[in-house]
Amino acid sequence: MQRHRPAVDPVRRLQVPDGMTVPLGCDAVAVPDRLGPLVVPLLPRLGCVYTDGSHWWWIVPSDSDYALPWPYPAHYATGALINGTARLIHRPEGTVPYTPPIPLYLALCRVTGTAPDWSRVVPA
Repeated sequence: MQRHRPAVDPVRRLQVPDGMTVPLGCDAVAVPDRLGPLVVPLLPRLGCVYTDGSHWWWIVPSDSDYALPWPYPAHYATGALINGTARLIHRPEGTVPYTPPIPLYLALCRVTGTAPDWSRVVPA
């Protein structure tokens, strides 16, 4: 007898378009697809954006999560590794794929109603 296990999508790295470079490394931030269109107009620059049908993924420089807890329901993916596949829905001009992480963080805080981490009161 064998126990049936559901199929799991393989882990894959989001691929930056040909001709682009990642001089600062490559991580990704995902949000549910319902939030993606709300975030876009709040950003001063939009890097590569992908969708997998349920999430929008933004390419950010490596270590953009350093001392920065991304607001729920955002998901931070080190190495831009995701389960399954995603397709590119926005490619910026130029050769770097990054969305600036601090404006992205602030936009996500705004659309999720979360106070930025540095503005929270620390109990004594």
